[in-house]
Amino acid sequence: MSAGGGREEEERAAAAAAMLQLLREQAEPPAEESGAQRFALCLPPGEEVKEVEETIEEMLIRLDEFCGVTDVIRSDTSQILDETIPLIKAKVVEMNDIYAKVDKLEAFVKMVGRHVSFLEEQVLQAEGNHSTVSHAVRKLLQSAAIPSFKNKHTPSAQHTYDLPKLYRTEDYFPRNYVGTKYQSH
Repeated sequence: MSAGGGREEEERAAAAAAMLQLLREQAEPPAEESGAQRFALCLPPGEEVKEVEETIEEMLIRLDEFCGVTDVIRSDTSQILDETIPLIKAKVVEMNDIYAKVDKLEAFVKMVGRHVSFLEEQVLQAEGNHSTVSHAVRKLLQSAAIPSFKNKHTPSAQHTYDLPKLYRTEDYFPRNYVGTKYQSH
């Protein structure tokens, strides 16, 4: 507290002591006196009055501290509302864009997986159609050094394979999009 505030307190305390002295000097309190005046009459002069004044002073100090804490809370709240929340909103927008890209990438990976499974089934089917037994017999006969079998190699009816229409990686990842560090060496 400032020196002026301390002087005011001393003047108030002196005025309160003078008022208390006047009230005590009265023989009988009038019926219309307030509760504060009756309370003041019950207090003995001296130490107890000082204790009450010190308690009041301590309560005023605590009230000032409380007001200071509420001011700090208000300023922190203002800072959060003015600065932090807009930053969080911006990050949420960024993250939503990233989530959308991840969702698209997941859909792309699923599509590629379906195409790979389809091609794998076709490879297995083709292997079944062109049995490896005839190939093994042909190799056996060629290794036996019989010249007539080597020259008379007649292929069986060859089946042509028509590649199904699949995705093109370039449609999803243009060449200018993919950096050189991601290209195969």
